Amino acid sequence: MALIDLQKISKHYSTQKILIEINFHIDEGERIVILGKNGSGKSTLIKIINGTLEYDGGERIIKQNLEVQMLSQKPEFKDGDTVREAVEAGLKDLNNAKNRYTELSLLLAEDFENKKYIDEHEKLSRYIEHHNAWNLDDKIERIIQHFDLKQYEDKPITLLSGGEQRRVALASLLLQKPDILLLDEPTNHLDVYMVEFLEELILKEKFTLVFISHDRYFIDKIATKSIEVEDGSLREYSGGYSNYLTQKAQYIRTLQKQHDNLLGVLKRENEWFARGVRARLKRNEGRKERLMTIRENAKNNPAKIKKMSIELQREAKHFNRDKSINKQKMLFEVENLGLTLGNKELLKDFTTRILQKDVIAIVGPNGSGKSTLLKALLGRMEPTVGKIKQGDFKIGYFDQHRELLDDDKNLIETFCPHGGDRVSVRGKDLHIYGYLKNFLFSREFLEKKIGMLSGGEKNRIALALLFTLDVDILILDEPTNDLDIPTINILEEQLTNFAGAVIIVSHDRYFVDKIAKKLFIFKKDKHIEESHQQYSEYLDFEHELKELDEMQKQSLEKSKIVEIKEKSKILKLTFKEKIALEKLPLEIEELEIKIEEKNRSLGNPKCYEKIEITTLAKELGELELVYEQKIEELLTIQEKEEEINLI
Repeated sequence: MALIDLQKISKHYSTQKILIEINFHIDEGERIVILGKNGSGKSTLIKIINGTLEYDGGERIIKQNLEVQMLSQKPEFKDGDTVREAVEAGLKDLNNAKNRYTELSLLLAEDFENKKYIDEHEKLSRYIEHHNAWNLDDKIERIIQHFDLKQYEDKPITLLSGGEQRRVALASLLLQKPDILLLDEPTNHLDVYMVEFLEELILKEKFTLVFISHDRYFIDKIATKSIEVEDGSLREYSGGYSNYLTQKAQYIRTLQKQHDNLLGVLKRENEWFARGVRARLKRNEGRKERLMTIRENAKNNPAKIKKMSIELQREAKHFNRDKSINKQKMLFEVENLGLTLGNKELLKDFTTRILQKDVIAIVGPNGSGKSTLLKALLGRMEPTVGKIKQGDFKIGYFDQHRELLDDDKNLIETFCPHGGDRVSVRGKDLHIYGYLKNFLFSREFLEKKIGMLSGGEKNRIALALLFTLDVDILILDEPTNDLDIPTINILEEQLTNFAGAVIIVSHDRYFVDKIAKKLFIFKKDKHIEESHQQYSEYLDFEHELKELDEMQKQSLEKSKIVEIKEKSKILKLTFKEKIALEKLPLEIEELEIKIEEKNRSLGNPKCYEKIEITTLAKELGELELVYEQKIEELLTIQEKEEEINLI
């Protein structure tokens, strides 16, 4: 039986039909991605699955006692909670179950045949096992660290940004591990390292998952099934994004010629995926095979692992040769640039040249300084040290705040501020509707005010407006946020056809791979590394080097343990030393008594009548010599024993 079964569900808003008698079901262990254009009904479907949105017809059948949880776009928290308290807020039932389980274990130790205790104990064990909550404290710490929340854990949740609050809400849901987890754009506000951790956790914990995402590598890694929402209907494809591309292209080939444009986009996307990703994966297989060989054959040999690490670094450097054409026009010349925001140093000693044909992606962890570098290039922030020389050129800038747009204007006023209905795009005179149709806008949008549009629609308008500007360079800060995959495809096509330079900040690995020809990578030491690798290729190298580093540490640790064991064999007390360790303290004590007696005799004149003073002094000296020897022997054996105990 399915966990949730939607049968002939329909949903409409006013006269607009969003879902028309759709069927949908979720089985345990499935990870289903919902695909489709913005406004097609993806969020409507996921809210109906969650049970938080009423539908107009059909039936929602849900398994009894099923726990369904959804990551909200705007999460709510208890007033006054700290970040850590908010992360742990949903774990009350799990903690109670663990406490009761411990209590029952103690009761069963005394009354091991009590059936009531046994049944409850087994039920709690299954519950804790299902939620993988045995090591809950360790999981909490790990997820707080990986989502970069450790620095905020004692701060009130209200002081965090919207993106940081989303990370807190996501962390809490992942720890709770509901029977079905619903995620709407979970990778928004996560850097690539957080996304990789999320992927690893979802796969390791075997979540049952329904999600919406524009991150195509994330979809490909996670999804077992793809559901596309289109024209009120659902269409199912097996596997992730690459399978969707292939199967969708096959499906479209069977349709009429009116779909040729979409088929062209899908064909290009599929060709790029096959050429760019699979070719790289094929090359990576050789590296992975060598890595596995080293793992098996050189576990105890740090030198061989180090050699492999050097080979990988050398291979990576192959991509980092300067491929610039020096005759190109220079746009920016950056010399020894340093940037500080508040008291936090973000960048130091960065020198580079940005030329007229460069297509650069600035990448790195959240908070590393990517957007700050853009502001410095735009002249909106003065360098802390160093300087930025700028040539004579025009800049088109797209940011997450959509500063190009005026909410009080409609689309015609936005694109044709001087009147008319024509717009110039890279030398071509186009009707505004003909142009905006390329950005998936229908004719009825032309009279709409910008302020009435959704966040995704505003992003599409801002991007469409950006490409009408007569500029030499485009600078884009997180352009794929709030965009659906069809719009991202359009953005990629526009950027590919743009004749000038492009600088983007993005965490979207697929997008960066497809567009960028050079990477500026923010490193932990506040420096920027320049690379001509694809971003996913760089991340693969980075991951493999970390693996090798960990293997080397483990190998060195094993070598150290072996060395210590060998040393302990050498240091093992002999039978004679063990006997001496028992006898020496008694012998030393007897010698101390005798020495004390001789000293008393030397101080008593009556003793001289029986023994000469010279004889007494000689005997005392001999006793003291033996005493010193015995003390030295005991200390030597005790030191050896202490060293063995430390081992």
